[in-house]
Amino acid sequence: MARLIPMSLDPQKTAFIFPGQGSQVVGMGRALAEADRAAVEVFKQADIILGYSISELCWEGTTEVLNDTQHTQPALLTHSIAVLRAFQHRYPEFEPAYTAGHSLGEFSALVAAGALTFPDALRLVRERGQAMKASGERQPGGMVAVIGMELPKVEEACRWISSRGEGSVWVANDNCPGQVVISGDQIALASVSKRLVKDGARKVVRLAVSIASHSPIMKFAQEHFNQVLQTTPILNPRIQTIGNVSAEPLISASLVRGDLSAQLTSRVRWTESIQAMIDTGITTYLEMGPGNVLTGLLKRIDRSITGLALNTPASFISLAETL
Repeated sequence: MARLIPMSLDPQKTAFIFPGQGSQVVGMGRALAEADRAAVEVFKQADIILGYSISELCWEGTTEVLNDTQHTQPALLTHSIAVLRAFQHRYPEFEPAYTAGHSLGEFSALVAAGALTFPDALRLVRERGQAMKASGERQPGGMVAVIGMELPKVEEACRWISSRGEGSVWVANDNCPGQVVISGDQIALASVSKRLVKDGARKVVRLAVSIASHSPIMKFAQEHFNQVLQTTPILNPRIQTIGNVSAEPLISASLVRGDLSAQLTSRVRWTESIQAMIDTGITTYLEMGPGNVLTGLLKRIDRSITGLALNTPASFISLAETL
């Protein structure tokens, strides 16, 4: 039964945010699907569109298979939209002022904003995952998380290593102050990691991937993805969505298409994206998808704002009790 949204949750001061790769976990979405008719319908629809049981993969699969990017991306989108539909089933009149998603999460944000249908978004992320996997096999790379160093110093180190002719490395994700992810060639990553530790980074962690996401190395994947994107219907967003590439509102279909057509080879400007929404008065952020990675990043960006992770029946109960 639809319920009135708690009065303390102001739509004009609320944003829906959606996580990307790294948040997936076996079992995600099962409890919600068992408890919510709107959520389970999303999983059923995804199974039909994909031609295999993404629900079984999410709920009973192995970590190895779920972490394969060609499966991870449809799985995360499906789970996030299941959470979104569960929220909309409970609070059908509620519409946030903004949506935003981290990397892959941008597709979920665009579904929430009405720019993409769920079926079209699912087909896009399936192609995106396959293209990224093929790109990694064609030109292997890697990613490193840099903890405890601010963005300008990380950028400087990347430029210095790239100028030495030892390969190239770039900032891939500006997640929050003190947490930056870089992408690049294997040799360049090894060299810049040593430089960053020497320059004072608290921790440098090699990620368990062989793909240099959000860097020019993904040119092959971006070009392949763009061929599919060109034939995908995109509408003007009903809700303003902050784009990963520009960290600015995507208020038209052409801006959405432009952002997505450069996303794989461009930096995820997450700190700037959140700050852009804060600057307009957004104080509450509902993270829709597995885990609470983005909610954690919010605390590092601005401690005055509130983040709530929604992904289980219990989290919806907490939402009603907390607000």
